[in-house]
Amino acid sequence: MDDINSLTHSKWRCKYHIVFAPKYRRQEIYGQIKVDIGQILRKLCEQKGVEIIEAQACR
Repeated sequence: MDDINSLTHSKWRCKYHIVFAPKYRRQEIYGQIKVDIGQILRKLCEQKGVEIIEAQACR
C-alpha cells in the first residue's frame, strides 16, 4: 500500500479512469491513428510521472 498519500488528517489514493471518445468514431481511429494516440498518451504520462495500469481500445 505504498501508493497511498497522506497528510496530517487525511489519506488518499488517486486513480483515474479516462475514456477517450472522439467526436467521429470511424474505422480510421482503429488503424494507424490508434497507435499514434497510444504513443502520445504514454509519452504524456511519462512526462508527468503517471503510471498507466491498463489500456485498451474498443471497436
